[in-house]
Amino acid sequence: MDFDLDAAGLRADSADLKTYIEVLARKFESALPTHTVVERRSKRMLSREKVVESISVTLGDFLYELRANGQASRAKAVRGVTIKTEPLALDDWVQALADDLSARADESAEARAALERLVN
Repeated sequence: MDFDLDAAGLRADSADLKTYIEVLARKFESALPTHTVVERRSKRMLSREKVVESISVTLGDFLYELRANGQASRAKAVRGVTIKTEPLALDDWVQALADDLSARADESAEARAALERLVN
């Protein structure tokens, strides 16, 4: 399994940031439903159509957050207290999340299954 290649292909195929974030949100909601929170808002006033406002993925002590404007960060928490938050470029955010998930896949069947769902 190579999530790196899948993520790179997704970046290459995405024409714009909004489409890329929508695709990422669906992938993470599907692959990691208990670790992912996607916030959506109406596309227009009184519209039923929703767009992604932010994606949050929690893996162990790390919280990965991506906003619709492309701002990405990774926060480290110890016993529920955030001790460090670092902004990341979008590509770095995807890579860090993929690395963390890959490391967890080596240790856990649940993480391995989630990684398989992400790349398929």
